[in-house]
Amino acid sequence: MKVIGVHLDRCTGCKTCELYCATERGSNSKFLLRSVQEAPLPQARVRVEGCNQVPVTLQCRHCRQAPCLDACLTGALVRDPETQMVVIHENRCIGCWTCTLFCPYGAIYPWPQRGIALKCDRCLYMENPICVDVCPTRALELVDVDEFEALLHGKRAKLIQEGTAFKKDGKMLLLDLVK
Repeated sequence: MKVIGVHLDRCTGCKTCELYCATERGSNSKFLLRSVQEAPLPQARVRVEGCNQVPVTLQCRHCRQAPCLDACLTGALVRDPETQMVVIHENRCIGCWTCTLFCPYGAIYPWPQRGIALKCDRCLYMENPICVDVCPTRALELVDVDEFEALLHGKRAKLIQEGTAFKKDGKMLLLDLVK
C-alpha cells in the first residue's frame, strides 16, 4: 500500500497542495479561476497546519484499524477492498460528522455547505494524488509502506549495531536518530 509521505524539512507552507486539491477534487469546473466563483467554494481534502512556525501537511492516514469506519452512522465511510483505503460515499453521508470526532489525526473535516464530511482519498481514481504532483518543493511523496518499513528497519539495525542508538546511561533506544 502506498501512502503520502511528508518531508517536513521541505514543506514551506505554501498551500499549493490545498489549492490544487480543492480545484481538482472539490470543484465542478476543475479550473482554478472558475472554481473560485463556484458556490459553495470548493474545499481541500488535504490541509497545511502548523505550530511553532513549522508547517505540516495533514491528510487521511487510512489507518489499518480506522475508528472512523466504526463511528460512521450510515456506512458512508468504507474501506476499498482493492486499495485498502478508507473512502467516503458522499451520497450516503448525512453530515453528522461523528467521524470527525473519532479521527485520531484530525484529518476528516466537516463541509457544512454541502452537508458532508470531507477526507482525502488519495485521489483514488487518478493516477497520482494531485497534491504530490503539484508540490513545488517535493515535500510530498508517494511511498510504499513496505519499502519504507524495510528502510527504517535497516537503519535501526545499523544504529543498534554501531551502538549509537542507545543512550550511554539509560540504554534507551533513540528512534529519532533514524532519518
